[in-house]
This record gives sequence, structure tokens and C-alpha cells, in this order.
Amino acid sequence: MLSILIPSYNYNIVELVKTLHQQATDSFVDFEIRVIEDGSTKFLEENNSIASLSNCYYEVLKHNIGRSAIRNLLADKAKYDYLLFLDCDAAITNDYFINKYLSFCHETAVVLGGRIYEEKILPEYSLTSFYGREREENNKTNISKREKHKVFTSPNFLIPKSVFNQVRFDENIKGYGHEDTIFGLMLKQKNIKFNYIDNPVVHVGLDTNEVFIKKTEHALKNLYNLYKNNNFPQLKEESKILSFYLTLNKYKLDKTVLIMFNLLKSKIYKQIISPKPSLFLFDLYKLGILCNIATNNDNMSV
Repeated sequence: MLSILIPSYNYNIVELVKTLHQQATDSFVDFEIRVIEDGSTKFLEENNSIASLSNCYYEVLKHNIGRSAIRNLLADKAKYDYLLFLDCDAAITNDYFINKYLSFCHETAVVLGGRIYEEKILPEYSLTSFYGREREENNKTNISKREKHKVFTSPNFLIPKSVFNQVRFDENIKGYGHEDTIFGLMLKQKNIKFNYIDNPVVHVGLDTNEVFIKKTEHALKNLYNLYKNNNFPQLKEESKILSFYLTLNKYKLDKTVLIMFNLLKSKIYKQIISPKPSLFLFDLYKLGILCNIATNNDNMSV
């Protein structure tokens, strides 16, 4: 029936697995929980304890193979027809999490349960938390908004194994960023629908503001490279920031924006890592970074 798949990297997943195991056991369905450490060096002794739970499998890879490859590997090892992927830094906050997904295990639909964020957070996580609540949350209060512009996200989703094998995650995408965007585009190309339901996990493993910004910069580099490689021209419709950059480039305004950004970059950075970050300024920061990435890329191509 259900394979619960968790890629893990340097995170304590014991409580998450125990909660999932109890709910799955109580549901009286055939299930397994598979965790693979993707080159982790921390919490290995603690996490190894989950191997003693029934229907749980724990594996440690010596080397990190990446966000796409680890998900593909988990899917290959899964023995049941429905795959529930969860990020390792998630927390389950309701008693019906597994049962709600089981109600979709007789369909071909891809289902996204979403994730939410805690309101009270330390200042060093302010940008990550505020951005998550405003731009990434998916629960019953904003499902209709997300339905208008569907973007696939991978922290918490159910997919039939037969559907997964038609698309799979693109292992050419290295590092952090947009492997889930491309997965969603491939679903759309094959006319496979994905739907949002109100079954979120809590994102508890937040990055500090500085780490989040570095990851965002890497994701923007991935985004631009994916677009330039021309394998996914639909990216310009999928990504608002890429679409905006391409408009600036069309009217030869991107260089002007980059000059202004370089003058203001330090001030913008200081504000967006403050206890009350502005998402408008964060968007400007991302646009400036994207202009810089594109300019450097074009200069290297000359």
C-alpha cells in the first residue's frame, strides 16, 4: 500500500519516524518507512535506532549524492505502489496525517499536503520563517490561492509509483534549488495533475537567514542555467523572478538594475537579515543576484 520515504541529511529524524510509524500501524495497512542518510555525519547513532521499528529500513550513504538522486534512490527501493515523500526536518502535528493520505491511495493523482511555519521564531531565522509563512505555506486558509498558480514543492507529497517512474527527479540539477520546479514541469508536460490538500507538516528545521540567502543564490544560479540550457522554456512562465528579469533584459534595463543593486546591496542585505525583514527588498535582492548571474554568464560566453 504505502511507502513512506525520507531523505535525511544531518538531522535527528527519530521523533518524526516514531510518529509516522505509530499512525501507520494504527491504520492497519501495509506500509514501510525508508530513511536514507545522504552522506550525513551527524545524528547517525540516534537515527539508527529507527531500524528496530517494524517495517522500518535505515541506510547510510558514505557520500552525498544530491537532492534529486536520493529521492530517485528511495523510490527505486520502495516496495509499495504509493510513495509518500517527506523532508527530514518536518514535524507531524495531527493524528490523522497518514489516514488522510491513505484516502488518496486508490487514485492516480499527485497530492501535495504542504507545510506550515511556527509563528514565534528567533531573530536569526526571521527571513526564513517570514518568507515561508508568506510565500510557501499551504493549508486550508490559502489552498485556493495556490490552486490559481500551481507550483510543485517536494517537502510533503504523495505520488503513485507508476507516475513517479514516468518523470523522476532530474539528477543533472546539482546542489540546492529547483529540482522540484522541474519535477512539477515534467508532470505538467505529461498532463499529470497535482492537487493541494490541507495536510501540512511543520517546517521545524529552519536555516539561519545567512544560510537561507546563500541557498537562494545557488537556486537562482540553477534557475538561470536551466533556462539557458533551453530544456525547459516554460520556466519563464513558472518563475516570476525569471520572467521579470527577461523583461528587463529585453528592454536592456538589466545592466542599470545591476549597477543600482551593487550600490545598495549591503544595505539591502542588512535589512533582510533583520528581525523584521522586507520581502519586497528580498525580491529586489534576488533580482539583483539574478542580473549578476546572467551578466557573468554572458561575459563568460563571449
